[in-house]
Amino acid sequence: MSPEEAQKSTVLVVDDNLQNLELITAYLEDVDCGILSAEGGREALEVIQTTPPDLVLLDVMMPQISGFEVCKQIKNDPKTAHIPVIMVTALNEMGDIERAIDSGTDDFLSKPVNKWELLTRVRTMLKLKHLEDKLERTLAYLNEMEQSAQQ
Repeated sequence: MSPEEAQKSTVLVVDDNLQNLELITAYLEDVDCGILSAEGGREALEVIQTTPPDLVLLDVMMPQISGFEVCKQIKNDPKTAHIPVIMVTALNEMGDIERAIDSGTDDFLSKPVNKWELLTRVRTMLKLKHLEDKLERTLAYLNEMEQSAQQ
């Protein structure tokens, strides 16, 4: 990812455990991006509506609204469905993985989080997100040109 793309990137870290939130945020300092944080599902959904990030790192087990439900709401809203979600979880049962996939997650990270795995997956997801955004802009431009040519 180019420095220009990384600087434009924003990552939302969601975890109800303050120590986990601080650890992941500290790890992300090696990625040149803006970092937002939320200490629960409700707060995460509010942040996403007001300041849509380029990527969400989402804890699964949270009180009130689970990560599964937050992910479902993100993916079911046409305004936010394009935001990639990486679920960060200590869960490793097959049923939990299936539930996460059903809720729309794009990837998984297991706890305890390995710094290098986190950084690699975040950089990859941000690169993919920027390529998708660029493709959408290009297609919109081509569509606009095509409509102009028909007039």
